[in-house]
Amino acid sequence: MPTRHSLIWLSREGWQFAAEGLAPAPRAALARWQQADWPAVLRRQEPDTPADLVCLGLPLPPDADGDKIRIPLKTQLTSIQRIEPPLALQTALVHAPAWWLGPLHAFVEDCRRSGITMRIYGSWSWQILTRQSYLMPSSDIDLLFAPKSAGELSRGLALLEQYAAHLPLDGEIVFPDGQAVAWKECQQALQLADPQKVLVKSESGVGLTMLSTLIASLENAALT
Repeated sequence: MPTRHSLIWLSREGWQFAAEGLAPAPRAALARWQQADWPAVLRRQEPDTPADLVCLGLPLPPDADGDKIRIPLKTQLTSIQRIEPPLALQTALVHAPAWWLGPLHAFVEDCRRSGITMRIYGSWSWQILTRQSYLMPSSDIDLLFAPKSAGELSRGLALLEQYAAHLPLDGEIVFPDGQAVAWKECQQALQLADPQKVLVKSESGVGLTMLSTLIASLENAALT
């Protein structure tokens, strides 16, 4: 089942459907994307989107002014040819820019020893997938961390906090039901005596949820 940030490859008919109604400039970008066989990324479903359509996005490389253009798309669910999860951090490591290398190697190794899998999305991921220039020295490392237990969540947050002193670590913790919380917000909330609600993103919207509910979902998932 695809989730936010999943990588989606479309059929020719899917690209044609997505291009309908777009202005000439984004249509040209879609044509280049299709020709290169690059994936689109799954984004949150817009309200009132018919069940047979899927919402996707194309993030173009930054322009000369550093501005980032994202093209929102909709196409038929049946036109999806292939779905892949976001790139694994360990796999991406060989493509890391020099300014991250030392601490990033140590971070990846500590994740491996702790049995933790991190994935990446955002600028670094798109630079690897398209071989276009997305990264700048100020770019963040956007991570996806989907712990399977409260213990794994604790270990992963400890590593993120430790290495954020040396790397621009950003990103989300994804809980079993697909709700995602910025890892920094999760970490800050856990340090409170009485953790409250946190901002969560889901496949259909954005809202506030009790952090204790999210952690309980990990414990329930570990029992099944």
